[in-house]
Formats: sequence, structure tokens, C-alpha cells
Amino acid sequence: MDPILNPYAPGAGTRPPELAGRDEVLETARIALARTRVGRPSKSTLMVGLRGVGKTVLLDRMREDAEAQGMHALAVEAPENRSLPSILAPQLRQALLRLSRKEAARHLAQRGLRALAGFASALKVKYQDIEVGLDLEPEPGLADNGDLETDLQDLLQAVGEAAKADGNCVALFIDELQYVEEDQLAALITALHRAAQRQLPVTVIGAGLPQVRGRMGRAKTYAERLFEFPEIGALSSDDARRAIERPVEIEGVAIEPAALDLIVNKTQGYPYFLQEWGKQTWDVAERSPITAADVEEASVLAVAGLDQSFFLVRFDRLTPSEKRYLRAMAELGPGPHRSGGVADVLGRRATSLGPTRSQLINKGMVWSPSYGDTAFTVPMFDEFMRRIMPRSSWQQA
Repeated sequence: MDPILNPYAPGAGTRPPELAGRDEVLETARIALARTRVGRPSKSTLMVGLRGVGKTVLLDRMREDAEAQGMHALAVEAPENRSLPSILAPQLRQALLRLSRKEAARHLAQRGLRALAGFASALKVKYQDIEVGLDLEPEPGLADNGDLETDLQDLLQAVGEAAKADGNCVALFIDELQYVEEDQLAALITALHRAAQRQLPVTVIGAGLPQVRGRMGRAKTYAERLFEFPEIGALSSDDARRAIERPVEIEGVAIEPAALDLIVNKTQGYPYFLQEWGKQTWDVAERSPITAADVEEASVLAVAGLDQSFFLVRFDRLTPSEKRYLRAMAELGPGPHRSGGVADVLGRRATSLGPTRSQLINKGMVWSPSYGDTAFTVPMFDEFMRRIMPRSSWQQA
């Protein structure tokens, strides 16, 4: 097949040619945003799921849909070692500057900018990564106490009042929320709570690994009443088939049912893996229809591609002790696994491995579905660990 016409798109956050199986969550977000805009009560949304299930793709699609409706949609990513104030401040500045150009909202938007100036100035001592340029002087007493929980409430209230005057809403689309510290999550939840109480059009649509739901609950016990937590997982067999079949049909190419079944089986329906298998199968196939033999040949290339582009970038961030912990988990299978079981494989006491497990959770490599259990956040990572650290090498380390 012509590689130039290959329809598949494996890549971090790259939208697949066929966004199958996600209509319900997209529609739920659309309704929530529309209700927020007109002042109706609506929960914020936090999508949770493993790596490679398409959370970032969905977040981008929701943001684009909101922008198409004229909403103030702000794209934010929460990387490791960055504070929440530092990633929110520049985006809120953009929204307030846009609102300040609207006659109905100009006065309140300028007040919001003064609130932002006070917010950044007061918190700069604690969060030194805040960088936001503003010409306006802070308004004394407005979002300038130096306490994040109090000041973020005042700031989002000022933003919400300006948006309300414009008849619009401000939606923060925040990716990788699991990296935000719990005290900062608590401040965000509290600020959203105040905005909801005052029926102000400010909301969050976020995405994160499964552990973020527990972090939100620990940060504020009422978080579950402010957020919807849709779980984004592998696609159903029918949706996975559609994700593969529809793009090739558009290119005038057929794919045999046995080939579809084989791709679905090998990928377990995970969207990123479907794109990788689809890409490699297209490149291997010489003619239409694509056959199961083409898929088998492409599978070697797909696994190699995943190892290089999906698995290794995470593996390379790990310390030797963290790699051994994950390899011990892989020895037990996909998981989840009891902490004691992992310790037995390593010949260690479970308590002595607690710090290593905590580091892996903080790095987003594992999570705890229930007390004492540990599971991979990356699908099929157990298979990768067995490939990259064969039994003879890791047990002798």
C-alpha cells in the first residue's frame, strides 16, 4: 500500500482518523458546557483511564467543540514539577484579555486582570514558577492574601463574573491532572465549588490516570459531588473494528474479517495500539484486501514500534530499583497484584518496598485500584517488561 496514503495516526495525543466509541462522553461534555454557559447547575468532568486510551484526544476534541461554540476554552497541561498556579495564570490572562475587548464585560474583565496581578504577585514567593506579564496594578485585598485556596477562589470568581457579563463561559481543559499536588487540587476544587454556588460560568474538563480520582477525594471529600468521573478504557470489539475498518474503506481498500479479528485480539482494543497495528499493517500489505497474514507480518513491526515510541520513553525514566519492581510485577502477569506478592518475587519484605512503590505511583507508572493492590497504568506493560528485562538478566541484577 502507498505509505503516503496510510490513514492511521499513532502518536501522543494524535487524533485517530475514526474516533470510534466515544460519542457518549463527548455528548455529556457538550451538554455540561452548554448548561454552564447559560447558568444551569452542571458538574465539572474528569476523565480517568490508563495511558493510550485516548484521553488527550478527547480533551482536545471537547476543547475544539467548545471553541466552535464561541466559548473561552483554555488548554492546560499539568506536567511534573510545575505548580497549578503557574500553568493556570497565563491561560486565565488570555481569557480575561479577550473578555476585556467585549464592551459588556470590559469593566469586570479588567478587575479580573487586577485580581490576577495580585494573585501572581502574592504567590510568587511560594510558587516561583509563576510567570505572567500584566500592565495593571493589583487591587488591594483582591486575590492577594498569599494563600492559594483563598486567592484562587477570588480569582475564579472574578473570571466567572466577567464571563457571565459576556453571556459566555470559561472552560479549563486540564490534562495530566494526576501530577498536581493534593493541596493545589484542593484549592481548585474549592474555587470551583464557590463558582458553582454563585452560578458563575466557570468549569473544568480534565483528564488523568486512574489514581487522580482518589487524589481528588483526599483533597476534598465533596469532590465527587462537583465532578463526573467517566472512565475511558479500551474500545469494545465492534468499536475497535470500526476504528480500523472505516479509515481503509475511505481509501477504497478492504480488510478481511479475520484480519480485523486478529488486530482487535492483539491490541485488546486499546486505541493507541489499534493505530500502531493499523499503520504497520497498511505498510506491510501489498494489495487489497488486507489479510490476516499481513497482520501477522506487521505485528513484529508494531511491537517494535510500541517498544520504541510508547514503552521505552517511560522505562528510561525509571531507577534500577523501580525497574526491578515493575519486572517483578510483570512476572506475576498483567495485574493488579498484591504488594506482598510482588515482594515475594523479589525476596523482600513488602514494607521495605513501600518507598519504591510510592515513587512509581508519583511517576504515573502504577496505581492502586484498592488497598494493597498495584496495577500498571500502561496497558501491556507486563509484556514489555518481560521483553526488555529477560528472566536471566533481571534476577541476576
